[in-house]
Amino acid sequence: MSSAVALPRRTSYLTDRWSSSAAGTVALVVGFAALTALCAQISFRPSGWVVPITGQTFAVLLTGAALGSLRGIASMTLYALAGIVGLPVFAHGAHGWSQLAGATGGYIVGFIVAAGVVGWAAERGWDRTPLKAWPLFLLGEVIIFGIGVPWLKFDLNTTWAWAIHWGFAVFIPGEIVKAFLAGVTLPAAWRLRRRLEG
Repeated sequence: MSSAVALPRRTSYLTDRWSSSAAGTVALVVGFAALTALCAQISFRPSGWVVPITGQTFAVLLTGAALGSLRGIASMTLYALAGIVGLPVFAHGAHGWSQLAGATGGYIVGFIVAAGVVGWAAERGWDRTPLKAWPLFLLGEVIIFGIGVPWLKFDLNTTWAWAIHWGFAVFIPGEIVKAFLAGVTLPAAWRLRRRLEG
């Protein structure tokens, strides 16, 4: 009779070799929160739009995939907390509790959830090839907007049609491009890591 016991599958993510220490983990969590803050300043709000076009979602997708689920959640939580306590890390340098409690706060909450889900999937190899990574990152986008749009609707007491159009539909082309870029970037980073490891 075999006594073999099935072991849990080992999870891995792009930066796991650098996050095995406390110092490495802190550096990565802070670094990707800073990257998100930087991408938030790549911001444009066309006339009449409530939600600006930013580079944040691209950074969120990279954060989850590169850091894994727990560290990805930690990094995006740190980003949100930094803005709440007064650092100008949100779009257009905005900050304060009112940004989270206001109409666009749901997107920030969505960043945390999306980073966790994308990170969980990345730990299981879903970010290794473009054909797997693109659907994963599109899912991350759906999570962000899936939380952001209802939050927008209820905060502004508007109709679903208005919220879906101005909180989601107008962003679709840009978000597809961001998911595509992330889907190219992560597999390329994995190829570089394997090359460096020999």
